[in-house]
Amino acid sequence: MMKLQSRTLGTALALGMVATGLGAASEVSAQTIWNHNVFGGKRALTVGLEVMKEELEKAGGGDFELKLHYASALGPPKQIPENIKIGAFESGMNCAGYYPNKYPLLTVMELPFLAPADTRQSALVQKDIMDHPLIVAELKDRWNAKYFSPNFLPPYEFMGNKRIETTADMKGVKMRISGLNATALEVFGAVPTMVTAPEGYTALDRGTIDSFGFPYSYAFGAYKLYEVSKYTTEGLAMSGFMCFNSVNLDAWNATPEKVRNAMPAAHDLATEGMIKAYADADEKWRPVFRERLEIVTIDPKVRAEVAKGANKIWEQWVADQEAAGRPGREMLDFAKATVAKHSK
Repeated sequence: MMKLQSRTLGTALALGMVATGLGAASEVSAQTIWNHNVFGGKRALTVGLEVMKEELEKAGGGDFELKLHYASALGPPKQIPENIKIGAFESGMNCAGYYPNKYPLLTVMELPFLAPADTRQSALVQKDIMDHPLIVAELKDRWNAKYFSPNFLPPYEFMGNKRIETTADMKGVKMRISGLNATALEVFGAVPTMVTAPEGYTALDRGTIDSFGFPYSYAFGAYKLYEVSKYTTEGLAMSGFMCFNSVNLDAWNATPEKVRNAMPAAHDLATEGMIKAYADADEKWRPVFRERLEIVTIDPKVRAEVAKGANKIWEQWVADQEAAGRPGREMLDFAKATVAKHSK
C-alpha cells in the first residue's frame, strides 16, 4: 500500500508548504493518514468531522488516521479543490459558493429558497445530491475527488451594522451572501460583497461589508461577529453555501477497505452529531445575541417578497448550465424532487 503520508509530505515540500503545521505528521508512517484542511476553528460545523475522525480511526484499528488541521493550516479555503486534486493534502472542507465555477452543477443547492429551512431535512437532501451520478462525476472528473462527509448548514440570517427589516432596507447595503442568493437580494438594491468566513470579523469591523449572511446561530457565535455588529435578523431563513468534505481519489482508493466500509455508519453518526451541535449552539448564542444586539424579526410577508423571484433565478441557472453543455434541467428537477421528498 502506498504510504499516503510520505506522498503528501513530498508534495507539500514541492509546494513550499513545510510551515503548515504538519508537525509529527512529517514522519514516515506505516499508517494511512488523511491530512484534512479545515477553515475556521472547532465549532458546530466541525462536529461531523470530529465524529468521522473518531469512528473511522476506530474502524481502522491503528491503520488509519484523519488529521484535522484547523484555521486553514494547510492552505487558503479558496484553493482547497486544487490542493486536493494534486495531493498537497488528502482531504478538506469545500463550499461551492467560494468558487462557483469549480462545482457548477453543485451550485444547484445554493439557489435561493430551494433548500429546506429545516436542518435535518437539509441534511437528507444534501446526502442525496452528493450521491447523484452527475455530482459524483463533477468531483471525480474535475477534481480527482470524492465526497465522504457532510457539512450541511442551518438557514442563513444577516448580522451587521445596517438594520434590515424590509426589502427597502436592503438598498445600497453591502451584504455578504453567495452568488445565487445574492441575485435575489440585488433585485432590492443590495450590493453583494463576497468574503470568506474567517474574513468576516475584520470586514464588519472595518466597514468593508455592512451585513454578513451566515448560518444562524452557530456561525455568528463561532466567528464572534456579534462583537462588531448592532443588528441581527431572525426569520429571513435564506439558503446559503453548499458545503461538504471531499477526499483525493487516489487517497481514497489506497485507504484500508475496513475504513471505507465504515463510512456510511460514520456519516449517519456525524449527521446526528451536527444536528445536536446546532441545537446546542442556539441555546448558547441566542441569549447572547438578545443581550448585545437588536433582534429584527422578519415578517413572513417580507420573506415571501424576497423569495418571489426565486423561480426565475432557478430557470436562469438552468439556462446558463445548458448553454455551457451541462444538464442543468436534470439537476434542478432532481433537486426539487429531493427537497419535496424530504419535506413531507
